[in-house]
Amino acid sequence: MQEGLFLLLIAVMAFLYASVGHGGASGYLAMMALFGVAPSLMKSSALVLNVFVSILSFVQFYRAGFFRWQLFWPFAVASVPFAYWGAQQPITDSLYKQLLSVALLIAIARMLFQPNDSAPNKPAYLPLSLVVGAIIGFLSGMLGIGGGIILSPVILLLGWAKVKEAAAVSALFIFVNSISALSSLFRTGFVPSPQLLSWLSAALVGGFWGAYQGGFKFNIPTLRYVLAGVLVIACVKLYFT
Repeated sequence: MQEGLFLLLIAVMAFLYASVGHGGASGYLAMMALFGVAPSLMKSSALVLNVFVSILSFVQFYRAGFFRWQLFWPFAVASVPFAYWGAQQPITDSLYKQLLSVALLIAIARMLFQPNDSAPNKPAYLPLSLVVGAIIGFLSGMLGIGGGIILSPVILLLGWAKVKEAAAVSALFIFVNSISALSSLFRTGFVPSPQLLSWLSAALVGGFWGAYQGGFKFNIPTLRYVLAGVLVIACVKLYFT
C-alpha cells in the first residue's frame, strides 16, 4: 500500500512539474523524505527521474514554439561544468536536508508565483546569465536537482521571458545539468537502486501528460496549490529531522 501511494505521488509530482517546464527533482526528493528513503539514494535517484521527465517537458514546449536558444545557452555553458563539480562535493546528511529544505521553499514560491505575462521581454544580460548559471549549476549538482526550479523564477523576475518561454529554457537546463551531475556520480561508483525502474515508470507516465498539458493546454492553479502544500510538509519534515 505504501509503495503504491509513493508511486502515485511520484506520478503526480512529475505531472505538475512537467506542466511548468521542470523535471520534478525537488518534488521527488520531498516524497522520498516523507517516505523515509535513505539520503544516500535520494540525490542520484532524483537526478535519473529528472533526466527523463525534463526532456519530455522540453520536447513539448519546444514543439509548441516556446524555446529560445539565445536565452538558454549562457546559463547552460556555465552551469554544466559546475553541476559536475557540485555532484562531487561531500555533504553531511544534516546539511543536505537543510539545503534541500531551502530549495523546496524556492519551489513552493515558484508554484505560487503568478508573474505578469503581458509585459514585453527585457534583453538578457550575458555576464549575469553566466554567473547565475554557474551558481545554480553548482547547487543543483550538490543537491541532486536540475536547477530549473531556481532558474525559472530568476528569468521571470528579471523579465527576460514569458512564463512558457522560461519553462522551455528551464526544461532543457534541467536536462543538461542532471546529465552532468549523473555522469559525475557514475564516475564515483554510483549504482542505481533496483526500485528505480518502478519509480521511473511512474514519473514517465505523469511527466508525459503534464508536459503536454503545459506546452499545449494550460496550467492547473488548484493542483499547483495542493503541490505547494505537500512541499511545505516535506520541507518541515526535512528541517526538523
